[in-house]
Amino acid sequence: MSKSYIFSSESVGEGHPDKVCDTISDAVLDACLAQDKYSRVACETYAKSNMVIVGGEITTKAKLDYEKIVRAAIREIGYTNNDDVFHADKIFITNIITSQSPDIAQGVDARKAKGKKTAEQGAGDQGLMFGYACNETPELMPAPIMYAHRLGRELTRLRKAGKAKWLRPDAKSQVSVEYVDGKPARITAVVVSTQHAADVEHAEIEKFVIDNVVRKVLPAKMLDQDTEFLINPTGRFVVGGPQGDTGLTGRKIIVDTYGGTGRHGGGAFSGKDPSKVDRSAAYMGRYVAKNVVAAGLADRCEVQFAYAIGYPNPVSVHVDTFGTATVDEEKIIKAVLKTFSFKPADIVRQLDLLRPIYSQTTNYGHFGKDGLPWERTDKVAALKKAVK
Repeated sequence: MSKSYIFSSESVGEGHPDKVCDTISDAVLDACLAQDKYSRVACETYAKSNMVIVGGEITTKAKLDYEKIVRAAIREIGYTNNDDVFHADKIFITNIITSQSPDIAQGVDARKAKGKKTAEQGAGDQGLMFGYACNETPELMPAPIMYAHRLGRELTRLRKAGKAKWLRPDAKSQVSVEYVDGKPARITAVVVSTQHAADVEHAEIEKFVIDNVVRKVLPAKMLDQDTEFLINPTGRFVVGGPQGDTGLTGRKIIVDTYGGTGRHGGGAFSGKDPSKVDRSAAYMGRYVAKNVVAAGLADRCEVQFAYAIGYPNPVSVHVDTFGTATVDEEKIIKAVLKTFSFKPADIVRQLDLLRPIYSQTTNYGHFGKDGLPWERTDKVAALKKAVK
């Protein structure tokens, strides 16, 4: 007898207030790295109504105009409509950025320090990070989150191309997928909420989104007569963005990762340079898990690391294939440890992370995108050789 269940994941658009803040924080990070690749950045952003506060700890040789960076990021998102309180050229900006704590710096820097057990570069914080991959989609990502991202990405493309003048930047999407015997079988529900101008009728919004977004980007074979489409289900979404809700960096960590399918250690990504293992080790975990699945060693793979601040080696490495391994799981673990190094400095080197690449990650997931170094499957041959 087949076993079925429904699993849902959500995504949010660039104009969602939390994503506005993530976008600003990553724009600041990239600006720092563009001038000084050794910048230490922990940038947090808060947005509400017509105000943006940028804070955190940054130590860099870069010379930056923070106000210019903030306004440019908001303008690129699309908050340039005169009917919106939150406008790139009209917001008030407060800057409360300070330098990195010297106590943290001595733990992270590759140098000796009193009380530090090693002169190697250490982790920027304690904590646990997860990476995940599965064979449900070509990107080796869970189907619900990838479908939700597709909806948001297409809605944004249409808005920026001027295909519907009434579209506004704030948006959310959600997809529910029915699994049968562990495999995605059909989409049971699609939810899309998009901010809009006041003078457009709900019926026009609903038809446009279903015809030009949902049916365009979701697999036709996954949709049937019973699939439920819920488009702007409240009936009205004129007040949105930071005018309608408060935004804060790092509040969309499940959207950023695996949509709830894979576990999450709790640390956010945006605004953090790669010395922060919250970000870099999570990217490394994805790199490892994706290569394991791409090598055909398992249908699903999750990798966990744990670190102590200032210490270079992870205090634990765990690999779980959820019973889908095609070889003994102990061989997979040994192959992973042989093929990859998980010291923070080695992660940065292996993935070439001291570059201004982070604005590419901010929206529609940090995983499952072409061109990002942790999405490579260049360790497949090495893993296959190591498990023999």
